[in-house]
Amino acid sequence: MGEHFELLLAGAGHAHLGVLRQWAVKPQSRPIGRIGLLSADAHAWYSGMLPGLLSGRYALEQCRIGLAKLCAKAGVELLLGQACGLDPKNQQLQLSDGRQLQYDYLSLNLGSLPQAPKQYGSGLELLPVKPFSAFITRWQHWQQQPQPLAILGGGAAGVELALALAAQLPAVTLLNAGELLSGHPATLRQRALTHLAKAGVMVQEHCRVNEVLDQHLLSAGRVVWRGGRALVASGASALPWLQASGLACDNQGFVSITASLQSSSHPTVFAVGDCASLAHTPHNGVYAVRQGPVLALNLAALIEQRPLTMYQPQRRALALLATGDGGALASWAGLTFEGQLLGRWKDHLDQSFMRRHGGI
Repeated sequence: MGEHFELLLAGAGHAHLGVLRQWAVKPQSRPIGRIGLLSADAHAWYSGMLPGLLSGRYALEQCRIGLAKLCAKAGVELLLGQACGLDPKNQQLQLSDGRQLQYDYLSLNLGSLPQAPKQYGSGLELLPVKPFSAFITRWQHWQQQPQPLAILGGGAAGVELALALAAQLPAVTLLNAGELLSGHPATLRQRALTHLAKAGVMVQEHCRVNEVLDQHLLSAGRVVWRGGRALVASGASALPWLQASGLACDNQGFVSITASLQSSSHPTVFAVGDCASLAHTPHNGVYAVRQGPVLALNLAALIEQRPLTMYQPQRRALALLATGDGGALASWAGLTFEGQLLGRWKDHLDQSFMRRHGGI
C-alpha cells in the first residue's frame, strides 16, 4: 500500500499552477486534507517563453517556476516522480520508480506529447519539444555544434521555433502535414510565411513526415529532407498509459471530461489541459489557464460535497506568435496584426504570468 492523499495533483501544467496560486493567496480556499503535487521536474516550464529562450532573449531561470516554494505556500507536498500507470478503480497512481500513490481524488494536468514519426535506422536525432526539461538539456548540447535543422509541425509552436532559431543555424526547414497555421486566419498564415522567408526558413507544406530512415525524412515514401537533427513540434498525442488506464477517452486517446472537468467515467478523477478532451476546447495553453479557477473551486466543492461549477470555454482566444526579433504576430476574431509593439505586449503577458506564479 502506497502513501495516501485526500487529493493528488498529477502534473505541473498551467491549470495546476493556477490552483496552487489560488491556495497560496487564499489559504481558506484550500480543501482540508493531505494534498500532493506529483511532478517529473522540480520546475514548471512556461511554454510561451520557450521561443524567447531559444532566441537568446530570455535566460533559463526566467522561463521556469520553482515548485517547492509555490507548493509550500499552498500547503501542498511536492512529490518528484514520473507517473506511468493509473488504476482508477482502486484509486492508485503508479510511478516509474515503483512507488504507488493512493488517492481519494485525483486531478490530471499532464500535458501531451508531440506526434513523432516512426524511425528506422540511425544517424538522425529526433528531439521532441516536450517534455521541456529534456528538450532544453539536449538543445544545449546541440548548440555546441550548430547543424542544419528540420522542424516537424507548422502550428504556432513550429513557426515560433523556426523564427527563433533561423539566425543561429546554417539552415532551417519547416515541414507541415497541411497548410501552415491551419485553423488560424489565412492572413496570419501569409504574415508568417513572409517572416519565415525573410528569415531564410525553407517551408514545405502538405508534407506529412511519417517515417525516418537513417538520415532521411520520408513523406509517403518520398525523401523530403536529409540531415542529422530534427525537432518534433507537431500536433498533440495522448499519453499511452492514460489510454490504457480504463478512463473513458476520445478516439485520439485523450481523457474525456464533462463541463465540471471530471472524467466522464470516473467522477473522482479530474483532467484538464492537453491531456483532456472537452468539446470546443482546443489543446492550447490559453484554455488550460482558464480552467484553473474552475478546477480549484470544484476540487474543494467535491471534497466538501457542495455543488460544482461548470467550465465554459471562451468563444475566442487571442493568438500571439513571437517572430524571433522581439516582435509578434497576433490574431483575434479573424483579424490579424504584427509589429514590435505586439512583441512587447507578449513579453508583458508572459512575464506577468511568471510573476503571478513564481513570485508567491
